[in-house]
Amino acid sequence: MSLPKIALVTGGSKGIGAAIVRRLSTDGFAVAVNYSKNPAPADDLVTELKDAGYTALAICCDVANSDAVSQMFDTIESELGPVNVLINNAGIMKNAPVAQSEEQDFDQQIAVNLKGTFNTLKQAANRMPNGGRIVNLSTSVVGLKLEQYGIYAATKSAVETMSAILSKELRGRDITVNAIAPGPTATDLFLDGKSQELIDRLAKMSPLERLGTPDDIARAVAFLVSPDGAWINGQVLRANGGIV
Repeated sequence: MSLPKIALVTGGSKGIGAAIVRRLSTDGFAVAVNYSKNPAPADDLVTELKDAGYTALAICCDVANSDAVSQMFDTIESELGPVNVLINNAGIMKNAPVAQSEEQDFDQQIAVNLKGTFNTLKQAANRMPNGGRIVNLSTSVVGLKLEQYGIYAATKSAVETMSAILSKELRGRDITVNAIAPGPTATDLFLDGKSQELIDRLAKMSPLERLGTPDDIARAVAFLVSPDGAWINGQVLRANGGIV
């Protein structure tokens, strides 16, 4: 890209998001690290990156709030420059069988996982310079269709469809839009509430017989936003070790 490399990573303060932030920083991006509530992990990450000589900005925003997302893009443009790489990583997961799911859990997952992605995609579609890259985080549960993931997987299935359609709507601007669908990955979001027995069973489901790591996913993102990934567009990359 001829323009300065400015990346926004939503939910970028922990887990997969933080791994993506670190990788994009080493690849030469100035990175806006979005978080929604607790500033400490984002501030610590930004300090770590600045101490290493990189450019980073922590920015609080509830991606489910469209006005706040617009203001976030304004701030990034003012502080760093126009966003030419958007990584939609922010998400929540509340697993339960459909029959026992609460309406509040449904609404929250729709708000963050689906509407939050829509809000940032809308801003990017209207603001992103030509030649940009968009990567939305999905889940391999869309393919696995595991019990108790019905609502979560439904939000991510919608994200995959929206990604493919947006890739066509941005025709002529040299902007690619793809989704990455991680399999079981060793993050707090994934491990929370699971027994060791279940974790071990999920790890064994992959032919590679391990959980993914946040760095595994960050490497896939780095490929898609690099010149080497420029011909990949409107696709879903299942970064899951072959689990599905």
